[in-house]
Amino acid sequence: MNSNFKQVYVNSIGMEFVTILPSKFMMGSEFEEDEMPVHQRNIVDKFQLSRYLVTQEQWYELMHTDPSNFKGGTRPVENVSWYDANEFIAKLNSIEGTDIYRLPSEAEWEYACRADDTEKNISFSFGNDEKQLDKYCWYVSNSCGTTQPIGQKKANFQGLYDMHGNVWEWCHDRWHDDYTGAPTDNRPWDEGQNEGRVIRGGCWHSYPDFCRATKRYCILPGERHYSLGFRVLRQIKS
Repeated sequence: MNSNFKQVYVNSIGMEFVTILPSKFMMGSEFEEDEMPVHQRNIVDKFQLSRYLVTQEQWYELMHTDPSNFKGGTRPVENVSWYDANEFIAKLNSIEGTDIYRLPSEAEWEYACRADDTEKNISFSFGNDEKQLDKYCWYVSNSCGTTQPIGQKKANFQGLYDMHGNVWEWCHDRWHDDYTGAPTDNRPWDEGQNEGRVIRGGCWHSYPDFCRATKRYCILPGERHYSLGFRVLRQIKS
């Protein structure tokens, strides 16, 4: 997969966005049933994903609150529901007079996380060696029981930080028990009856298995927790 994380866009509240180029990739794994079947997804258009998790400073600038349990302006905002994250995004779209910001789809998130891996079934953006996780991730072994300021660990190949650990990240998609019938492109999978939404990436109290690139979890959209945050996708319109 090609990448060019030097293409960075900075928006009106200082959020940095990395350009992710389109390609095909094999999504999912055979590790758990809800990650099956492994299937090809076609990322049809380039998009931009926020280089960092949304911070408490950025949240406060738009929302004038700070719901986070672990306070710190450069720490990720947490204790936010799926609805809260979408309210933040709606305000961001409003102040910029656009409609191009949204939560990433589950396919876009995994594609960006796995970075230069589009064929191999690797566990993390850097490979399968859990001993390397400490370089990329705040998780149960090194977080000291709290979130940490963004961008302190190594970025993945795309130039994205904290894709593993720190806080779980909301995706737009409705939860499905596996990938049977999933879209073949990168659009969010919104069809279905399940009320749950997908979170990805693991968090500060996760064990390595929960930080895997293909690991997915179901949370009700109104739920808030001090391990739940998000990052923002910026669509590039042709």
